[in-house]
Amino acid sequence: MSPLDRRGFVAATGAAAAALALNPLSAAAIGQSDGSNPTGGGSATATGGLPYDDRADFADAERGFVAALTPGVVKNAAGQVIWDNDAYAFLNGNGKAPKTANAGLWRQSQLTAKQGLFKVTERIYQVRGLDLSNMTIVEGDTGILVIDPLISAETAAAALGLYRAHRGDRKVTGLIYTHPHVDHFGGCRGVLPNGAGGVPILAPEGFMEHAVSENVYAGTAMTRRAGYMYGAQLPKGAAAQIGCGLGQNVSTGTIGLIPPTRYVARTGQTETLDGVRIEFQLTPGTEAHAEMNFLFPDLRAVCMAENATHTMHNIITLRGAQVRDARQWALYLGESAELFRDKVDVAFASHHWPTWGGEQITTLLEHQRDLYAYLHDQTLRMINQGLTGREIAEQIQLPPALNAVWANRGYYGSLSHNVKGIYQRYLGWFDGNPAHLWEHPPVEESKRYVRAMGGQRPALATALRFVHDGDLRFAATLLNHCVFADPADRRAKAELAKVYDTLGHATENAVWRNFYLTGAMELREGVKPATASTTGADMLMALTVEQLIDSVAIRVNGPRAWDLTLTMDWNLPALGRVWHLRLANGVLTHRSSTAPAADAGVSLTLTKPQLLGLLGGKGLDGVTVTGDTTLLTKLLGVLDKPDPNFAIVTP
Repeated sequence: MSPLDRRGFVAATGAAAAALALNPLSAAAIGQSDGSNPTGGGSATATGGLPYDDRADFADAERGFVAALTPGVVKNAAGQVIWDNDAYAFLNGNGKAPKTANAGLWRQSQLTAKQGLFKVTERIYQVRGLDLSNMTIVEGDTGILVIDPLISAETAAAALGLYRAHRGDRKVTGLIYTHPHVDHFGGCRGVLPNGAGGVPILAPEGFMEHAVSENVYAGTAMTRRAGYMYGAQLPKGAAAQIGCGLGQNVSTGTIGLIPPTRYVARTGQTETLDGVRIEFQLTPGTEAHAEMNFLFPDLRAVCMAENATHTMHNIITLRGAQVRDARQWALYLGESAELFRDKVDVAFASHHWPTWGGEQITTLLEHQRDLYAYLHDQTLRMINQGLTGREIAEQIQLPPALNAVWANRGYYGSLSHNVKGIYQRYLGWFDGNPAHLWEHPPVEESKRYVRAMGGQRPALATALRFVHDGDLRFAATLLNHCVFADPADRRAKAELAKVYDTLGHATENAVWRNFYLTGAMELREGVKPATASTTGADMLMALTVEQLIDSVAIRVNGPRAWDLTLTMDWNLPALGRVWHLRLANGVLTHRSSTAPAADAGVSLTLTKPQLLGLLGGKGLDGVTVTGDTTLLTKLLGVLDKPDPNFAIVTP
């Protein structure tokens, strides 16, 4: 029997759900007592086995407090709220978690909701609680260095304004991106509104390639799923969105990207910015494909980027991403522990609060090193015993010594989906069972399940029996089949929404909670229009011409283009290259050279902004065209438009 069966959730419907299943003590019932734990991992329950009386994290999260932004709200130029940290005031206080939240996740959200300007050490300050990530500010000889300028220009400007209100109107003399996720560069225009302008901008080697490719190629799907992951459209409250484990939420302002002017290419590379010495550790393949930690030797401080935070992180994110390398992550954390041992008094990161004390820092790095190494090695051990990803996720447990560490708990990543990510990295989607090789797609499979159970009404009744018996995991599976078999069945959707509420309220993992609760919201209310996009003007301008062509190629509707053959030149004199495009067999391919192609059916001579305008539907204004202009119309006519609001919990 599953832990759900053993531990309760009996009669977990209606009022019974509120009385029993939503109690944080009952969070153990979804698996925190054994290897099926979907969130943290190991023997600790939601309230037992963890040091709740240890308030060290709260002391660290409040240490060095200077001032808060009051009110804690940021608006854009149109007066729209793009960040509201005051909405989390319900987390204030030291009382027990409510029945609608896991006690550990409630504790984590109380910590991440702390907002304001904090002094980390001499000459180093952080602004926390004004976006998903932190902005760190280092005072140089003549100005300030900014590390990771949040997601949006508006929140970054507000953070910088808060710093300047209490430390003086110092100019920005350097900008550092720790890695190419949007919450670490998107607010750059709030720090440098007119671009670099001679200010050095440092980033790890490979930054631009990964910053733009991740946000464009699968950007529409990732953005849609990120709405679930962060609960962006959920109300804020004890029964709804309480945070993300990594921070509270994502801001929805203006995203920019100012390209780096200087790259870090090796561990041991040193740079001096505005009189501040910095020694770098390159860590590719960890939390990002391009990432770096760095030491301030004269300040005895180290920035750990997003490689060591106060949560188990993601090997694969639920919004979707390329799988990260848990083995490399562990190796680099081990290297960090040795590189920075006896050299630092404080470690800070791009999320959460700092850690003070050399021994405490080494312990944090070694605990997280062992966490990712254990996940990797034990997953591979069980893979080689023939277990599938789903089976490993049910069996794996962290050692008690790792499981009891607050910073190793599964608030953002989880044992369950991380080991599945490791399985995916090595073996892919297929578990080797021929029955799973050619399964029906969701709607057709659901119709057959429902028919096998005697029809929609008997299937729904069967699902509700599993709810009554406390097996919410399988109840969700059957109810999902009922919804996909007949999306007009309002009762099926309502019952599935209730199950998602119950699972969400119990889980320790913030992004699982947000997925469950957002799914429940959309079952009840339908899909709401997307409010965020990662493809702003800066992001598009940062794309190479090759990447722009690739972004067009992935929009070609293959069947509509099967019988269409054409050739085209894009001549960009400012770049000194001509890109030759060929559409045939439903595939758009390309190459480049310094001369036009003899067989081009149409040739466009244009600038990069004109190319972006053309692809954005603005036409041929200012573009020189020779040849058959209908070929361009034919190409544009076979391009699909991505859907940012596609269905997830319904067909």
